[in-house]
Amino acid sequence: MYEQRPVHPLRTVSGPLEAARVRGPVLAHEHLALDLSSGGDPTAVLDDRHRGAVTAELAALREEFGLGLVVELTCRGMGRDVAALVRISRESGVAVVVGTGWYYERFHPAGTAGAGVDELTEVLVREIEGGIDGTGVRPGVIGEAGSHGDAPSGQEVLTLTAAARAAKSTGLPVATHAQLGRGGPAQLELLTGAGLEPHRVSIGHQDLLDDAGVHRELAAEGAYVAFDTVGKENYVSDDARLRLLLALLEAGHADRVLLSCDISRYGYLTSKGGTGYGHLFRSFLPRLRAAGADDALIDLLTRRNPLRFLTGGTSDDEEL
Repeated sequence: MYEQRPVHPLRTVSGPLEAARVRGPVLAHEHLALDLSSGGDPTAVLDDRHRGAVTAELAALREEFGLGLVVELTCRGMGRDVAALVRISRESGVAVVVGTGWYYERFHPAGTAGAGVDELTEVLVREIEGGIDGTGVRPGVIGEAGSHGDAPSGQEVLTLTAAARAAKSTGLPVATHAQLGRGGPAQLELLTGAGLEPHRVSIGHQDLLDDAGVHRELAAEGAYVAFDTVGKENYVSDDARLRLLLALLEAGHADRVLLSCDISRYGYLTSKGGTGYGHLFRSFLPRLRAAGADDALIDLLTRRNPLRFLTGGTSDDEEL
């Protein structure tokens, strides 16, 4: 019933975009508009009060670093606001890809529990093919599809399986949320067990897991390993992130790495004293260069890898 097929071109909130036209870096896991306050934290919000600051940050990064694309992984139950994303993209001049799917169980919206895999899959396929909430804007990624703990809960098994089936049907990739970096191998086993090829999967938040062996395991299986909370030193220091990233690069897996900052509350914005969306470019990448990374490697990590992930490519042979 569900045949896997690649997605070309990229699906952005402003319409189709050929990957070859993205010449600058990509932020592979960000949030530009979300509301996670239902989880008990009123600061886990980016709404209309912050839209100007978000837009200004992206515009400045486009001017300074050539930022070409943001992968926005606010999905169902996370306060997704497609109209806001369209405005932010238009006003900043930065292309935005929007996600669909279900975050981890705590944030599943009403009606998710009790639905079977077939029903959940059809919900995603309808949204991917027909657009979100009548806007006509079509998701370009399934994510961040979540679980918490070393293995998904029963409900998370259903939503992750639906994500895999919808990905096979529509050609979209799946980007996961692995709570504090845990559970990545179980996520990958579930998704590939449902028939999704590993190169269509990005396992999230692996820079929060101080286990280079797990990172190598995921990359060797063919999945992307997301170091996507760069700058969140209240969780893990950037020193540790750099050490773990260098270990993965030295193991020969540079083509499996995705990088981003996962800005997920207004306190992370530079206007609020936070590190902002640009921390990757202004702080972390210079340190990676000092450790020996050249321009070609930086381009691989920040542009070619995420574009290959989004379009389903299996090698760097495509004109990216």
